[in-house]
Amino acid sequence: MRFVKPKKALGQHFLNDISIAERIVESLSPSQNVLEIGPGTGILTKILIKKKIDLKLVEIDKESVDFLTNDLEINDSLIYNQDFLKMNLAEVFSKNNFSIIGNFPYNISSQIVFKIIDYRKYIPEMCGMFQYEVAERICEHEGSKKYGIISVITQAYYNTSLLFEVSNNLFTPPPKVNSAVISLKRKKNINLNCDEKLFLKIVKLSFQQRRKTLRNSLKQINLSDNLREDIIFDKRPEQLSVNEFIDLTNLVSHDLNN
Repeated sequence: MRFVKPKKALGQHFLNDISIAERIVESLSPSQNVLEIGPGTGILTKILIKKKIDLKLVEIDKESVDFLTNDLEINDSLIYNQDFLKMNLAEVFSKNNFSIIGNFPYNISSQIVFKIIDYRKYIPEMCGMFQYEVAERICEHEGSKKYGIISVITQAYYNTSLLFEVSNNLFTPPPKVNSAVISLKRKKNINLNCDEKLFLKIVKLSFQQRRKTLRNSLKQINLSDNLREDIIFDKRPEQLSVNEFIDLTNLVSHDLNN
């Protein structure tokens, strides 16, 4: 019995250009263990399985799983038919490091990045396809209106690169927007030298009112009047680099504990 290719699964648009698929795979550094998210019709998978790697797939759509196991003859023991966002990633490769690759469903792509950050201990690298605007936000630096929460938090732990843009006519069905492939490579030192929970709180609070100065956006944190007069509080969040957010976190932490 031949299975029909899945048409579209959960907001996913399937890449149909093999040269782009090859370029994505070659953009990922050599790795012993690789997890592909949302393989869909298997255009990346067919290239990956030819490599000498331990490859596993996570695909929530049953129609896509049936196609992968029957038409592409991929062993179903390599496929997690479940929600990536609910997985314990530490157990996928028995607490060993692994890289992530994929043409990610655009409706959860930001959540995928935050999940990767949560499991950064095990994930040294990611190479994936995103909606172009999301890719820009992840890789943008301070001084831009596109710079925001996901930019700061991702760049705190990973070096980000926007590798190349992909036209919407190379997908089935074509999305209404262009796409881009980005790379995340974990920094050598992923300890931020600050209270990381407080760091996340400060970043999120700051950008929730991004047009206001930090003095106004961080009002709900009970800071001393003396600290609030520091010149850093005259800035808006988009003006602060990742390192400046870390410095700000240490200033706030010291103030709260004294």
